[in-house]
Amino acid sequence: MKKALLDNRDLNALKPVSRFKSYFFHNCLLVLFRRGLFVIALLLISSCNFETKKISSEEVLELESQTLNWKEVDEYPAFEDCQDETELLAARECFEREVAENIYAYLSKQQPVVTESIDDTLYLYLEINSAGRPEIDSVKIDSTLNNQLPELRMWLDQSIDSLPKIYPASKRGVPVSTVFKMPIVIKAE
Repeated sequence: MKKALLDNRDLNALKPVSRFKSYFFHNCLLVLFRRGLFVIALLLISSCNFETKKISSEEVLELESQTLNWKEVDEYPAFEDCQDETELLAARECFEREVAENIYAYLSKQQPVVTESIDDTLYLYLEINSAGRPEIDSVKIDSTLNNQLPELRMWLDQSIDSLPKIYPASKRGVPVSTVFKMPIVIKAE
């Protein structure tokens, strides 16, 4: 009988330990389950609210055109001789020099008759459209100069029409129109 008591005692002594193991195991599973649910819920919440909006190319172009500085160009208009210029300022100077040389060469061929000597400056606003075609936008001519040389506007138009091929200015690779204010010195005796 002693043996049976010992066995029962041993069994009774083991029962609280097995209860503790079962309680501990149950709590661990419960904690893991709760954490797993929390991670799954977090993933579901964060992944559901992402919406993508398609933007058409017209909208992109409109947004970009609003942010661009249209007063500046990436490349100035150029004659064949000026196309090798890579620096923006040098390209502009080359273009303006070529235009001035062509205008002065044309005007020097004219034989104006003046009653008094002229040494005046007029301002020519020259537009080069997106096709590379030059046009006089406007000319500021002093009235005295206009009275002395009434054909001056016609000669300026003809000199601009006789310019060699012009490659238009561009902004981001797209040809654009530009206007230049050019001083023209008129001297006649």
